[in-house]
Amino acid sequence: MELAIASAIGVLAASGVYLLLRARTFDVILGLTLLSYATNLLIFSSGRPVVGKPPVLKDGLAETLANYTDPLPQALVLTAIVIAFAMTAVTVVIAMREHSDLHTDHVDGEEPDEEQRGGRR
Repeated sequence: MELAIASAIGVLAASGVYLLLRARTFDVILGLTLLSYATNLLIFSSGRPVVGKPPVLKDGLAETLANYTDPLPQALVLTAIVIAFAMTAVTVVIAMREHSDLHTDHVDGEEPDEEQRGGRR
């Protein structure tokens, strides 16, 4: 299970960085989103998730760490999800405004030269 979570975090982070380095605003937005997913998985996995154990105190169970899972990573991930959603919404609005003003979706606002495009239009 640890290998699967570590692999998922690595793939999401690598894909996010790759998309962040692209010159299109939509790719940058997707890259930021994938990086936030990778961060959420990293935070969640740091709390050593345990299947079948509640994160809050329950009647009839002893108040030891053996009977519960850590609720702090779950709370942090929920907060990070809300922040990432707001960040994505603001970034999409800014990208839409940039596209309407500049008529391009390049991050720097300029179209690549003819030789950089390989002669294609």
